[in-house]
Amino acid sequence: MPTASATGKATVHRLIGLGLLLVGLTYPFIVYLGMGHLSPRLFALMLGTLWLARALSPRQTPLSRTLSIAALSFCLVLALADSSILLLGYPVLINLALLALFAGSLCSGMPIIERLARLQEPELPPAAVRYTRKVTWVWAGFFSVNAAIATGLALWAPLTWWTLYTGLIAYLLMGLLFAGEWLVRQRVRKAT
Repeated sequence: MPTASATGKATVHRLIGLGLLLVGLTYPFIVYLGMGHLSPRLFALMLGTLWLARALSPRQTPLSRTLSIAALSFCLVLALADSSILLLGYPVLINLALLALFAGSLCSGMPIIERLARLQEPELPPAAVRYTRKVTWVWAGFFSVNAAIATGLALWAPLTWWTLYTGLIAYLLMGLLFAGEWLVRQRVRKAT
């Protein structure tokens, strides 16, 4: 039976994760609404506090460790530079960190998608292993393109376009990719 201390730590860990998820999802809108009223240093302090709490958590996976280091580095640079344009770089940073994680998993060890697939089906057939490798490549490509679009919008487009893309369209595209891959996976399973 877990102790009260362990249960409390798990709850705090989940709350920090939920906080980061909510901030991540609403970040473009927070920036859009607060850019004229709040200093970039304040954004860096608030975001950095959440990421530092996450980084100090004993439950670190390669994904959370990679994202924590990247996000804390970003917050430090943002605080030092106090630059409004850097505020727009956070979605780029997250996409590049995810790209590095997915692409890195293709070069060393088991690809991310294969790891996720093995959670449901530990003994994957060789065809499924090849399929998960291809899907990991697709996600790496998605994060690469998404980072490029977010960069272009941050540098050359109005703030409203950046907000619309990074706060809504990118998530819709991610959902479409996820749903499309699920449909393809069902067809591949039936064919084998």
